[in-house]
Amino acid sequence: MLKTTLYLSALLAPLCLCLATAVRAQDAADDPYLWLEDVEGARAMAWVKERNAATLAELEARPEFGALRSRLAEILGSRERIAMPSIMGDYLYNFWQDAEHPRGLWRRTTWAEYRTEAPAWETVLDLDVLGQAEGVPWAFKGANCLPPQYRSCLVGLSRGGADAVQLREFDLADKQFVEGGFRTPEAKQSAAWIDQNTLLLASDFGEGSMTTSGYARTVRRWSRGEAPGAGPVLFEALPADMGVWVGSLWTEGRIVPYVTHRPGFFEAYHYLVGPGGDLSKLDLPNDAEWTLLQGQLVVRLRTPWEVGGQTLPAGAVAAVDWQAYQGGGRAFEIVARSEGDRIVEGFATTADHLLVSVLNNVRGELYRYRREEGAWRAERVPAPDLGSVGIVSTDEETNRFFFTYGSYLQPTSLYLSENGGDVALVKQLPALFSAEGLVTEQHEAVSKDGTRIPFFIVHRKGLRHEGANPTLLYGYGGFEISMTPGYSAVAGAAWLERGGVWVVANIRGGGEFGPAWHRAALKENRQRAYDDFLAVAEYLIAQKVTSARHLGIMGGSNGGLLVGNALTQRPDLFGAVVSTVPLLDMRRYTKLLAGASWMAEYGDPDKPEEWAYIQRYSPYHNLKPGVRYPPALFYTTTRDDRVHPGHARKMAARMLEMQQPVRYFENTEGGHGAGVTPEQQATMWAVIYTFLWDRLG
Repeated sequence: MLKTTLYLSALLAPLCLCLATAVRAQDAADDPYLWLEDVEGARAMAWVKERNAATLAELEARPEFGALRSRLAEILGSRERIAMPSIMGDYLYNFWQDAEHPRGLWRRTTWAEYRTEAPAWETVLDLDVLGQAEGVPWAFKGANCLPPQYRSCLVGLSRGGADAVQLREFDLADKQFVEGGFRTPEAKQSAAWIDQNTLLLASDFGEGSMTTSGYARTVRRWSRGEAPGAGPVLFEALPADMGVWVGSLWTEGRIVPYVTHRPGFFEAYHYLVGPGGDLSKLDLPNDAEWTLLQGQLVVRLRTPWEVGGQTLPAGAVAAVDWQAYQGGGRAFEIVARSEGDRIVEGFATTADHLLVSVLNNVRGELYRYRREEGAWRAERVPAPDLGSVGIVSTDEETNRFFFTYGSYLQPTSLYLSENGGDVALVKQLPALFSAEGLVTEQHEAVSKDGTRIPFFIVHRKGLRHEGANPTLLYGYGGFEISMTPGYSAVAGAAWLERGGVWVVANIRGGGEFGPAWHRAALKENRQRAYDDFLAVAEYLIAQKVTSARHLGIMGGSNGGLLVGNALTQRPDLFGAVVSTVPLLDMRRYTKLLAGASWMAEYGDPDKPEEWAYIQRYSPYHNLKPGVRYPPALFYTTTRDDRVHPGHARKMAARMLEMQQPVRYFENTEGGHGAGVTPEQQATMWAVIYTFLWDRLG
């Protein structure tokens, strides 16, 4: 495939800068903290500054805070990290941040040089120099480069790490922005190359051109020399749709541009763009993924599909001859299927191979498929067991690709699969925390309805089951996102080294066991995810791994909503709660930034019959006077333009009004994350882990 970019794919992540204009009269009457939704308003920012000062004054006074922040800054800015490569032609590209380059370097090296112990890198773009010259705190949001030369690129630049980006054409040969080249104003947008002088662009073209979710409604053809909105409209979505995006495939030496229309978060219709701008719709289920490989159309199904006289099962990867398909043929062959606890997670392509990633009881495996003599043949790519396998970068001109393996205790390793299929270890992250004496186990808890919920637990050998171990339970449970084992130097240094127990719950709503595991906790069934999480907490207490006094919980974005509900539903069960970049006001979430795009996950609070169940898991509305809640910390960023910072602000303000033990911290940069620079990230994590250890240790 043509290289996709972080700033495009991030828009579809389920994680929401202006005061919402459509304020319901009833909301205004019921909510005294609506003014905190005015993201950069003077009153709101004064409140943020005051709360930040109070939180930092308390936690910085702890004797361990300074040393922990310095240790985490060293880890996050370490030169010993793996420089993850992106394959583009004869070069390997990488975006790198360290203490000397906090905003980062986009850089490149050769294949031969990368294999050395200390590669020599050539800087392509220095974000610190650019930001200083232009007086803007730019964050790098990826680059979309035109194959096969990979000279012309669209670089995404974001102010403070937000999803909204400015696109600028960049010349990789001259290593500079193209004067008079393609350039857009800041927006949540996507662009794709058709040829050297033509793009597809889905962007903000003025009044009425964005959906209620804040994404592009229209796709235009954009020719060199024209203004971004001057070209003809090729596609237009409805205002209430989620939005439209554009992309390109690079297959068999040609570009295949396409438009993706998403009426809702889990629906997608795909249209190929012809030479004259005409669109042809792909006849696929609206929840299927697709690609092209060596004359084959390959699809991954989330639901069963009756096609060509057969029923293709959910979770299968299937393929059909592309020419035959265009002529009406639908004789799909099943390439790989999901069975039991073995779930097809996704796919990628090289020149000739289809790479299929699999979760086997939440443990990663990787397979390589090739079509030979009219049949698909598979082999497992050699990798260790009991961890996570991730595809890093593929090469559409050859069959080389990079992939990683990591687990909770084994530092991430980078492997290269060569053209002949041989696999070699290329780089390995050094141990960034001491894992001596630590072990990983997998257990199951039984949820309220009898469903068995697996979870991972990392602890020291010989753990005493006396109920006194500081334990941190993490979860997500939404949008079909899987919580798989991975190496976290931050959690290792800040929690595990000090004797803390780390637990990750694989609750419903996620993708650990395929689409059905996700659908089980949608909308009116959302409580199942919360029941699953609470069941794991109760198991840990029943087994005397810990006790309520020593048990903390943490989650971010949808996971922030998860722990918000754990806080309000079972305040007796926890000693501390950390909710980061969270959703919490489910009455107004659809009015705030990208929130309207998530109604397929949560429901529509403006429909009385749906608000009847949504209100049961709206933490902001379920705080009750007279209840003593566990100490809580809410974290967000001012520049988060996915999940509105008003969620965290208002929840903290209401709990402060109720005289509850609450702390609040907000980074002014970071988008939907932990900050832009290593120093910002280190401060945020030091705040979180100092708070947790102070309450649970």
